[in-house]
Amino acid sequence: MKILVVGGGGREHAIVRALGRSSGEVELLCAPGNPGIAQDARLLDVAADDVDGIVAAVEREGVHFTVVGPEAPLVAGLVDELDARGRLAFGPSAAAARLEGSKAFAKQAMEEAEIPTARWRHAHSLEDGLDAVRELAAPGVVVKADGLAAGKGVTVTDDVEQAQIALREIFHDGRFGTDASAVVEERLIGSELSLLALCDGRLAMPLTPACDYKRIGDGDRGPNTGGMGAFSPAGELDVDQLDELAFRVHQPIVELMGRRGTPYRGVLYAGLMLTADGPRVLEYNVRFGDPETQAILPRLNGLDTDLLDLLLCCALPGGLPFEGLEDLAIWSSRSAVTVVLASAGYPASSSGGDPISGLDRVPDGVEITHAGTALTQEGTLVTAGGRVLNVTALGEDADSAREAAYAAAEMISFDGKQMRHDIAADAASITVQTTAEEVADE
Repeated sequence: MKILVVGGGGREHAIVRALGRSSGEVELLCAPGNPGIAQDARLLDVAADDVDGIVAAVEREGVHFTVVGPEAPLVAGLVDELDARGRLAFGPSAAAARLEGSKAFAKQAMEEAEIPTARWRHAHSLEDGLDAVRELAAPGVVVKADGLAAGKGVTVTDDVEQAQIALREIFHDGRFGTDASAVVEERLIGSELSLLALCDGRLAMPLTPACDYKRIGDGDRGPNTGGMGAFSPAGELDVDQLDELAFRVHQPIVELMGRRGTPYRGVLYAGLMLTADGPRVLEYNVRFGDPETQAILPRLNGLDTDLLDLLLCCALPGGLPFEGLEDLAIWSSRSAVTVVLASAGYPASSSGGDPISGLDRVPDGVEITHAGTALTQEGTLVTAGGRVLNVTALGEDADSAREAAYAAAEMISFDGKQMRHDIAADAASITVQTTAEEVADE
């Protein structure tokens, strides 16, 4: 089977690696990829958001199955275009991808599907936003640009002044476009958890949970980023508890989209806040999380099936089976910790062209996935983006995986290297209160 992975970041490198472990015979392509992915797949010189170019490449190369990594081509309708040509693809349609393409659309869908989430207001002007801040500010608010912002459109504020600054960036400075709106919501208190589910248009099947770290600095200080690290598993959830969470936060959305005539097929990412009153949904993403994917997929054991089988189940008409779901994905009992190495200036800017050294010192068993790297004409590996590399290690528990990941991260050098030093340091404190018995009764 000839498989094309669309994208060129750490998430896509992890997907390529996992697909390469398939029990079947596969030929892997990636567009546009990066120098690390080039060691595992043949690269095509087509940008991920070039929908016409990707479609042409699929037809030219005779690709059997396309796996779309980033959100932008999904929102732009890449899967729709492939489907119209009879080409099999993994990912939601443009109509279903609005769950990430518009934060207001997602919040409205949560309300209609009775998903537990934060109180919110949709602001169309600075004045609207300030009114919402005054209504919701206790102890603070979260200001979100209503659209795709590569993980940089969310500002978690501590006071009214910070909220005002974030709103001015949206409505006066035009940071996210001239016609942008904003979602202002109450700030929830608790621990965050990422729970992804594979969806076939009818059913949501949860994957193993993960926890990611969005702020740039230790102790969750500084601005939001695309993600500075992750660990999995998180929350010590058993199969019944995972099923309950998916029943509460994924399944109602899948059913809602089906009723609307826009069935959801692909992976649905739910970012959860574990509050004292139970889990609340912070956001939905319509693709694999980054860097959660880098911590989740290395734990997937291909015993009864593998990643390719799971993705095909979502894309093909037969869908996911309703019985024996717990046997589909067998997760390793080992823990995984991923540490992101970022370039100087990130997330406000990024430094490019800085030579990277030390990769040859990283021991076997530690997985390095490339996110923002490039090769010079002389063949030197250099930085080429905000998040540069991901370092993932497995261990018998989170502490041992964390120790191995940081030991390897310290071996890698480039000017201005940034990384958090507290990834998975709080792994033991992540707990989820659920009532699996009630779901069983229902």
